[in-house]
Amino acid sequence: MSALDSLIRVNKYKLDERRRQLAELERLVERLRGESLRLEQELTSEQQVAAASRDAGHAYGRYACDIIDRRQKLAASIDDAETQILTAREALAESFREVKRYEITAANRNTRERLTAERKQRIAQDEVAAQIHRRGSAR
Repeated sequence: MSALDSLIRVNKYKLDERRRQLAELERLVERLRGESLRLEQELTSEQQVAAASRDAGHAYGRYACDIIDRRQKLAASIDDAETQILTAREALAESFREVKRYEITAANRNTRERLTAERKQRIAQDEVAAQIHRRGSAR
């Protein structure tokens, strides 16, 4: 295994790791959005309960403030995660370009080696043919 092959293998591992990180961030955003949706549904439900009962109405104000704070924190977390996703996508694209660069270099090297081997084989065959021709002409 050549150094270039090792370099390709290491960079493919980095690429896979970055793909996993991106997928993890995307799952986090989906989970946070689901939590945000659940809070909205819970808030709507509590509003209905508070409207139906005077005692629940008194406690609703503090509850609503807590929900609003949680919603703002979730929105900030979602924004942070989406920023991280953009950064992760850029890193993933760069890793992909790097792997492709090394793969193209390896393919070019393999093609060059194959052409060199074919050329050497043709030269050897031409030499054998020339010797056969000389032997046939000498008789």
